[in-house]
Order: sequence, then structure tokens, then C-alpha cells
Amino acid sequence: MILSIISAIGKNNEIGKKNALLWDLPRDMKHFRETTEGHTVVMGQKTFESLGQDQTGKPGRPLPNRRNIVITLDKNFAFLGVEVVHSPEELIELLNDTEKKDSECFIIGGGQIYKLFIDKADRLYITHVDVEFSDADAYFPLIDMNVWNKTKSEEFSADEKNKYNLEFAIYHKK
Repeated sequence: MILSIISAIGKNNEIGKKNALLWDLPRDMKHFRETTEGHTVVMGQKTFESLGQDQTGKPGRPLPNRRNIVITLDKNFAFLGVEVVHSPEELIELLNDTEKKDSECFIIGGGQIYKLFIDKADRLYITHVDVEFSDADAYFPLIDMNVWNKTKSEEFSADEKNKYNLEFAIYHKK
């Protein structure tokens, strides 16, 4: 199984503010959906709760057409359609379960979860957003170019739907 991280990051590795994305970029959302659909996605509880609400108004909503796993320290956390783990080790054990094994698993956030897994990841899917947000409060870890090699890059100019220039990049561990 390939353990991948996927994120959109600003010029200073910023990813969010007050548990929300810093930008509305339909091109990046489409890229995220197409890349992760049919695979396992892993996120922290705060990220999960930022995805919207269920039909009862409870924060959180599993992403459709994906196996959703939430990693949290909250031993009481439960949500229909979501598997829950409480440590990176428990996650790896669950991901290696041969009955449910996926070819690629995506860590989708947030900042603390990225920090836990950047050294364990095999691949990074990074959308570089050509903007700086000085008031961000969540950041992606530094991508150490001594560890990572950019193997693919596709650039897009800002347009009427996407306010900022974007680069979709894929990094593999050296």
C-alpha cells in the first residue's frame, strides 16, 4: 500500500484558518476528488468536522465514494460511515488489514495529522497556491527537498473561478 499525503498549501505552507480552508478553488477541489475517489482517506477529527454537517446537524460528513478514517484522541468519538483510530500505529494496523487493503491511502489533514505522517508517507500530492495568508493558523510541514523529489508538475493560471495561480505537484521519496 502506498501512503500518500494530499494538501493545498500557500507560499508559506499555510493551509487553513479557524478550521477552514483559506481559499475556494474549484480546480483544486476537482483534483482532490478525482485523486482520492475510490480510495481510503484519513483525517483528524477537526478536519472531519469541517466537512459540513450530517442530516441531524451534527458536525462532520463522510466523503462519498471513499473509505473514511478519522484519527482522534477522543475515545468517545463515533460517526456512522466512519472508522476511528486513536494513534498512527493503530491506523497502520487497520490499513494493513488484508480484507480491506487499499492500493493507496490518502492523509487529507489537518496540520497536526500531516506532521504525524510526513515521515511515513511515500508520496505527496501538493497543490501549490500562489498566495500568502499572514493570518493563517494551520500549516503544512516543510517539504525537505533532501527527502522528496518532485516528479510531476502541472501549472494553471488564475481564472474567473480560481482566484490564484496553481501548481499540481507530485513528490516521491528519494
